[in-house]
Order: sequence, then C-alpha cells, then structure tokens
Amino acid sequence: MDAPAPSARARRTVLRGARLLDPTSPARPGGGPTALAVEDGRVVALGSEDDADAWAGTGDGAPQVVALDGALVTPAFVDSHVHTVRTGFALTGLDLSGPAYAAATGLDDVLDALATHARRHPDDAVLVGQGWDETPWRAGRPPTGDELERAAPGRRTYLTRVDGHSSVVSPALASLVPGLPDLQGWTPDGRVERDAHHAVRHTLENLIGDVERLDAARAACHAMAAVGIAGFHENAAPHIGPEAEIALVRQAADEVGLVATVYWGELMAVETAARLGVAGLAGDLVADGAFGSRTAALGAAYADAPTCGHAYVDAAQVHEHVVACTRAGLQAGFHCIGDAALDAIGEGFAAAAAELGDDAVRAGRHRLEHVEMPSAATIGVLARLGVTASVQPMFDGLWGGPSGMYAARLGERWRETNPFRDLAAAGVPLAFGSDSPVTTLGPWAAVRAAVHHRVPGQGLAPLAALAAHTRGGWLAAAQDHRGRLARGWVADLAVWETPSGVDADGVPVLEPGAELPRLLRTLVAGRTVHQAV
Repeated sequence: MDAPAPSARARRTVLRGARLLDPTSPARPGGGPTALAVEDGRVVALGSEDDADAWAGTGDGAPQVVALDGALVTPAFVDSHVHTVRTGFALTGLDLSGPAYAAATGLDDVLDALATHARRHPDDAVLVGQGWDETPWRAGRPPTGDELERAAPGRRTYLTRVDGHSSVVSPALASLVPGLPDLQGWTPDGRVERDAHHAVRHTLENLIGDVERLDAARAACHAMAAVGIAGFHENAAPHIGPEAEIALVRQAADEVGLVATVYWGELMAVETAARLGVAGLAGDLVADGAFGSRTAALGAAYADAPTCGHAYVDAAQVHEHVVACTRAGLQAGFHCIGDAALDAIGEGFAAAAAELGDDAVRAGRHRLEHVEMPSAATIGVLARLGVTASVQPMFDGLWGGPSGMYAARLGERWRETNPFRDLAAAGVPLAFGSDSPVTTLGPWAAVRAAVHHRVPGQGLAPLAALAAHTRGGWLAAAQDHRGRLARGWVADLAVWETPSGVDADGVPVLEPGAELPRLLRTLVAGRTVHQAV
C-alpha cells in the first residue's frame, strides 16, 4: 500500500513486524497488514513488510523504524471511570486492598499497617488509607475510630472502604468536622457514609494541599500509561474533591501525555460545567451508593441487613437534569447501582425523551456509571436513547459468584448484577473502566473478567470486550476518531508481548490462570508515553 510522502512537520514512525488487531475489524491470522505508519499523530498507512521497506526510505528525514518482532499492536485502552488523585494516593500511600488484607485476620493487618504507616510518615497532616473490605474478616466488621486512635495515637486518620461509599475516621479527624455527630451517616464508632462522609471529605480539602494532589495525579497518570491506557475519564464531584483538582488532573495528564476527559457530578450545575470546561454533568453524580456499604438503592431489603439502601435522586430530578444537560450540549449521567435507583433513572430518561424527543436525547450522548442491576425495561430505555453504560467488569470478577460479596449482600439477586450480554444484545453502548482506586488499573484483567462472567450467559466475546475497553471509551467521551487501527485515525496504540498466545481471532488468550499480555509500549497520538525497560 502506498503511503503519502513524509510531512515536513513531523517525522514519520513505522511500526513493522507486528500482529495488528483492531477489535472492530479484526484480520484473521496469516493475513492482513503487519506494518503501519504514523505521522502527525495519525495512522497514515497500513500494509505489508514490503510496504514497510518502501516507507522506510533513506537519507535526511527518513522515518523512525521500530521492529516489533511479532509483538501484538492494539488500540490503546481507555479507562472510562477513574478517580485520578485518589488513585495516586492509593499508589503512593496506604493501600489496604492487597491479598494480605483479604484474610480472616484482615482487621488486625489493617491496624498494623496503619501503625507502621504512621511511624514512617510522622509529618503527614492526614493519614489516608484506601481499599479495606471487611467481608472476609473473622471480626465481620470495619475498624472503629477508637482502634484507629490506638494504632496511630493523636493522628488524623481517614480509611476508606473499597467501594468508596463509607469510611472510618479517627477521633482527631472527626473533631475537625463541624456538626459531624448530627449528620446523617455518622455512627459513634467512627464510621461515616452519606452526608457525614461528604462533610469529612470537605474537611480533607483544607488538610491536603495542591502539591500532594498534583503528585498523586502524576503517579496515577504514569501508572495508567504503564498498563496501556491512552485516555481516561476523570469522575470528579463536589463530594469527592475540590474543583481545583480538575486543573491538577489535566496538568498531570498533559505532562504524561494522556487524554483526560473530565465529568463533574453535580445536579443541574450547567453554569459550573461551563466554567470548568467539563464534558458533562455526569460520572459520580450519585443516584445511590454501593452494595458493599449497603447503600445502593434496592427495591427489596438487603439479604444481610434490614435496609434497602439510599436513593439520592428521584425520577423527576433525573428528568430535569437530562433536559437541562441536553439543551446545554452537555452529557448527563449518574452513578447508579441498585435496581430502585436504575428504575428511577430509566423513568427520568423516558420523561426527558417525551419532552424533547428521542432524537434530541440520543444526540446528547448521555452516559451512566456502573449500571449493575437494570431491569429489562430500563435496558430498553437506555438502548432506545443511546445511553452508554460505563461498566466495571472487575466488580463481577472480584465480588460476583455464589460465594462472593454480592451474594452475601443480595442473596440470589447477585445473579442479576452486571448483565453485560443483555446490555450489549439490546444495543446499549458499553465502555469499560476500573473505578480506580476501587479496583486496580488493569485493562486486560477487566477484559478477561467480562469474557468469563460469573453469571452464566452474561459474558462477552473477547473481541467485543476488547472493543468496549478501547473504542467504547472514546465513543463514550464523544471522541469518534480514536480507538481503531485504521488510516486517518488518531494513533493511540499499545504494543504487547503475549506470553500465553492468541486465539483464532488474534486476541490474547484470556483463560483464567493464563498470563496476561505484558506492555511493551504505549503511544498517544503517535507519541510514546511509556516504554518497558
């Protein structure tokens, strides 16, 4: 295939000797191109090794040629749901999500880790830890504020549950939060959720400075580049962090070379969205909580507690928000997990379409986060209106199954969670994310979890799962010319070693226990942003 003459504006790069895999248009093994040329940030040609010889040329301005020796090239990944600064704090601070904390002794292990962390960081204004999960612990309960005090005497300590919807705070930190004992979601043992949790986070805004936040954002962006992620969707919100974090996340993304799409989770805040320059009033605009904290809104009580969780918006508010965003040219969306929350959202979207027309709502490219227990009726509304489901396959991978946390919380209703096949079959666009730091950055693990779903019949084909984590993420952000290996498309690429081989479609083998692909190089708009040593 002929390629255009090299531009004077940028040196061409030729990747050759590769196996190219575009999940939206796969080539069968033994055929298809093995080389591609990149210039001015875009793929300018795909072809054979003979074509690569012709593209290489000699003399001044000759392209950079990268011999890949049979490595796999795919579109780079997009993580459609990230909390960048919190991810950085988990990477650089006290991470309580590892295997050591998943044993029966996990509560004691958490307290020991906190004590060690406190000794090593005597000058930190706040000790921040993330990722504890009491489900496997022999104690069967979270740590208490008094236990945090004994582990780190006099320190301001904030330990967040793995789902991010409840935390435990030390007495020293609790004393700084005005009116905390009178807020909904406070319990005297130091556990906070709902309004109390939001108030604690607001207090933390004044205790953790921009320098620490920027360093955390940089750490997160470098970690994303190192696993083949080119773009991410920052899910910011007033209850998560200050507005000022948005500029820090954008700065970190620019420095590393990633593409950040930012959402602000505030109801009806159209003027704020314009001032912040965000893509939408979506992301972590919470309609409910999470299963692990028993705060997701259910139509019937949890199996292990006499509560139906908490709903934060109703159908009328959803309707009003979607109409306002559609008229303002903003993406609308919500964090929605439980069936009751999703029923309200489905009703609200349908009402917005009745007012504005299906075509107008569909043109808004709206989105929802998590979408864990949608009814068939709600799935139908989302499909009709083109609402993207930004979902997290590792939720099912970590907590699904008959003996997992979902079963403990929901009983047999765990089988209704994360219906990826039903959503895709109905025509609901899918985009995959991690909700990091709720789950670890790791796109291939997420693709594998989507393929090997714990609910029989809800898994996706490997190509479909890969497409949801690449092209699907760009589409969810309304960036329509990214996410493919095709001429004229932005050159967001990832190069992989595949130690377990590939299947008949050229997709890396994703069987449980198989070694997942290892990243060799990440390119964003043709620029290498990470290269394995």
